[in-house]
Amino acid sequence: MAPRILLARHGQTEWSMSGKHTGRTDVPLLEEGRRGAELLGERLRRVPFAGLPGVEVRTSPLARARETCRLAGFGERAQAWDTLMEWDYGAYEGMTPGDIQALRPGWLIWRDGVPEGESPAEVTARADEVVAWARAEDRDVLVFAHGHILRTIGARWLGLPLAFAARIRLSPASLSVLGWAYGEPAIESWNDSGHLTP
Repeated sequence: MAPRILLARHGQTEWSMSGKHTGRTDVPLLEEGRRGAELLGERLRRVPFAGLPGVEVRTSPLARARETCRLAGFGERAQAWDTLMEWDYGAYEGMTPGDIQALRPGWLIWRDGVPEGESPAEVTARADEVVAWARAEDRDVLVFAHGHILRTIGARWLGLPLAFAARIRLSPASLSVLGWAYGEPAIESWNDSGHLTP
């Protein structure tokens, strides 16, 4: 079977709750985020995942992703990988989309990028590196990372431009699975957060 890539977004933080762009700032998980990470781990230990024996695990080195990975039960199996870090928001770090729109009406990160941070082309290149790594493996892979980089990986897995990522949202502590259908890259599930509701 061709390998799949499972995408786990980190749990809720104060900045993700308020909509602030959280790139390289190491914001900790809220208690709600810690619980979400634990529930995600419980989900991955149940059928059909059954703990993902043999899966290769990588995580963003940022604390909120590493903590989510650890609380989900994969910390000892995970390798930190800078390529999975969130978009470097540069001058827009810590700002909400509304704050940025007040400065730049019509701004869209997926098209316009950010000053003093990463360009859309740079983020796309990092996502392409993750996709190439996952496809070269002979087993499924699991990554713990952040909303914008994971959305970019989703778009690039499908062979679509970065702009497509604007149309696929991701919630904190969600699980997405990218695989194959009829020999073509496909989304098996996206933004699944059913494990977070009682």
